[in-house]
This record gives sequence, structure tokens and C-alpha cells, in this order.
Amino acid sequence: MKSKRKRIPSSSVYAVIDREVCARKTLTSIARGCIKGGVKIIQLRDKTENISRFYSDALMLRKIIGREALFIINDRADIAKLVAADGLHLGQDDIPIKPARGLLGSEAIIGKSCHSLKQAISAEEEGADYISIGPIFSTPTKPDYKAVGLKLLRKVQGCIQIPIVAIGGINKDTISLVRKTGARYSAVVRALCGARNTVQALKELGCYL
Repeated sequence: MKSKRKRIPSSSVYAVIDREVCARKTLTSIARGCIKGGVKIIQLRDKTENISRFYSDALMLRKIIGREALFIINDRADIAKLVAADGLHLGQDDIPIKPARGLLGSEAIIGKSCHSLKQAISAEEEGADYISIGPIFSTPTKPDYKAVGLKLLRKVQGCIQIPIVAIGGINKDTISLVRKTGARYSAVVRALCGARNTVQALKELGCYL
């Protein structure tokens, strides 16, 4: 079987399906639209305290996504393990990467959210397979974080070797600015979860493989 870590696509929209943002459509319809639209990395995020629902949603999306895309769970290593997700995305205040990898196995894809160059370098040294940098632009999804801007994104790209995912306020109007920095991955949340038509939204974002 091909290594999960080697299955990370070279360039793609990184879809984040966030339950709190998905007001118009179901999680399953968004996931199916992402697959149809060519997305190769899908993360499920649920910041509420309903862990039972998070687990059932993750189990459902795991079945829908299958091997069509990498399936990443946000924060919860236990849920990632239980549903056999391809990987886990951790925040700065979550468990360290080493014990997470010990639970999920050596081939699990583990990413980490970073908001500064120091955090990015530390995450790479800790063994992250990729990092996210953001929020690049102001976003209601992360109201407590100040936008770090494109300048930091460029700086981080020159200092670390692992893949970098730009995140925060990225939509059809801003994604070209991110790509001009050389960033290969753009995480999109509200532009997908709030869209009436997921496939059309991906076309407008210029989703590419």
C-alpha cells in the first residue's frame, strides 16, 4: 500500500468542513461535492463539545471519502484512530506530535497550526508532516487571532522543508494572492461550507490537482 505520507498531493485546495460554518448544506453533501470537484485533502473540524456527534460524523465521512481523498481529523487523536482517518491536524494547545503519532502509527499524516515563524520551525523539528500558517487574512472562523499576512507566509516558505498550508480568509477573491507567494496548498473553510454549490465554488477557487 502506498505510504499515506507520500500520498500528500503536490498542489491542491485543502477543504476544511467545519460543522459550525455549514449552515446551508449537510456535511455529507459538502464532502461529496469536494470529491466531485477534485479535492484531495478533506479535514473534518468540530469545535463544539458534542464528541459523540463528532465521532458519528467522522465515521460517516470516512465511508463517503474512502480512498478518493486524504481524510484528516481536527484536534481529536482518539476519533482519528477510531475511524481510521489518514491523519490528524493539531493546534498549538493540543497534544504533542510524538504521542499522537504513537497512537496513530508511523504512517499517519500529522499537521500542526502555526501562527509565527518560530512555531513553524518548532513544528517541523517536532516531526510534523505539514503545517498550516494563518490566519493569512482576517476571518470570523478565528476571531481571536490577528491576521499574519502574506509576508509571514513567504518567510516561512524560505525556512522549512515540509509542506505549508495557507489558511484564514481565503476565498475566490484572495486565493490568487496566496498562490502568487508560491504556496501550494490553500485551506478553505467558509468559501466551501457556506456555498450553495460546492462544485461551483471549487471551480471559482481554481481547484487543481
